[in-house]
Amino acid sequence: MSFKKITIAGAGTLGSQIAFQAAFYGFTVSIWNPHPDRAIRRLNKVQKMYKQEMGITDSDVKRAMKNIVEITNDMEIATKNTEYVIESVPENLEIKGIFYQKMCQVLPKDVILASNSSTLVPSQLVKFVDRPEKFLHMHFANHIWKFNTSEIVGNEKTDKEVIDKVVEFAKEINMLPIVLKKEQSGYIMNSLSVPYLNAALGLWAKGVADPMTIDKDWMKATGSPMGPFMSLDAIGLRTTYAIFNAHAEDAAAKAIADKLKQMIDEGHYGIEAGEGFYKYPHPAYESADFLKV
Repeated sequence: MSFKKITIAGAGTLGSQIAFQAAFYGFTVSIWNPHPDRAIRRLNKVQKMYKQEMGITDSDVKRAMKNIVEITNDMEIATKNTEYVIESVPENLEIKGIFYQKMCQVLPKDVILASNSSTLVPSQLVKFVDRPEKFLHMHFANHIWKFNTSEIVGNEKTDKEVIDKVVEFAKEINMLPIVLKKEQSGYIMNSLSVPYLNAALGLWAKGVADPMTIDKDWMKATGSPMGPFMSLDAIGLRTTYAIFNAHAEDAAAKAIADKLKQMIDEGHYGIEAGEGFYKYPHPAYESADFLKV
């Protein structure tokens, strides 16, 4: 294996998935999270989704969970003997900066550091780390067991050997590594998908049509297996809200953020919650009649 032990820092929606995916494929994993109890709750939800969508058994889950050896809010404990840290803390430059400054105080100099940031780029975060040659980004899509790409890009000083080792790790946890030649906010996937999702949210926020109608129109007209609001439920509305709320000075973005906030406050934040734009585990779009006239 590329690494004997890895640490996932931040066990939110994606962090918990990355941790379980790595453990499922045999890696020894530790988790750092400010609130360990929340990390445990997230992992419990991830296990249920894996069982439902991937058909794994209880024994598969137990085997994977045995590989998660710590869940702690102590950075020193979480990084003891680790060789690779993947940061997945909230998508905020200040929060990430504080995290890296604290992490680098306890992390041995030979440990590789990666960010799972969706919108920030390596040149924005590398200034907070003490090892630019061992720093890169490794971005995962939500529901990584299904949408299993991993977009990888370094900063100007990242060693090629570090990139190669992370590519090897991606393959070992059943990811398709996509190596970018230069940094790009949103990488490839989000650069393509965000304008499409923004357009759908804009139609909804302006009252042009409801989410189901928009999904049906897109799917019927393009032959796509998913509509934008199905995708948003999979991504999670809290992540989407955070992005739009960060640009709330724009009237259109604020209108979308306000409507998303209302749904989140009602507990309707996506598949994980059992309800978003659709109700789960049996959403309307699973019906054979969904696209019929």
